[in-house]
Amino acid sequence: MNKILLLHSSTDGQTIKILNRIKEQLSNDSDCELLDANMLPKIDFDQYSKVLIGASIRYGHLNKKLYQFIERYQSELKASRAGFFCVNLTARKEGKDTPETSKYVQTFLSKSPWQPEIMDVFAGALYYPRYRWFDRVMIQFIMRITGGETDTTKEIEYTNWQRVTDFTERFRTF
Repeated sequence: MNKILLLHSSTDGQTIKILNRIKEQLSNDSDCELLDANMLPKIDFDQYSKVLIGASIRYGHLNKKLYQFIERYQSELKASRAGFFCVNLTARKEGKDTPETSKYVQTFLSKSPWQPEIMDVFAGALYYPRYRWFDRVMIQFIMRITGGETDTTKEIEYTNWQRVTDFTERFRTF
């Protein structure tokens, strides 16, 4: 059985939710281990047949610890069959929902010493009631500017689960 490493750099949990769905889909023929890349874990990449990193955007940026993780393990990632996906609210809009059209993925590729062989981008979720006051106000402001939902009583999941399924199948066979 294949062993796959699933790493997350998540802020509010949607990236973990997506990785758990991927884990479920891969569980028939793979043993998957889920770890927090932001904790900068010590990893023996030789025990994994594939690696997948999922990372969320907060205030326009990926977590700095994700870049530290990639810097630390860039040679191992380059030598592995490794993929990447980005989760953000901008991807809820058509035309900003592919690796080629996502400014966040393009920024990641320009900053990262590792260039993933397989990538995607998924829309995240808006969980206003769960946010601290500052985050709720800031995200509401950003959503107002970008034409998104501003009702702070709402929770909206924008993730297209069929896209996640399609990506999982591409990842399984790459």
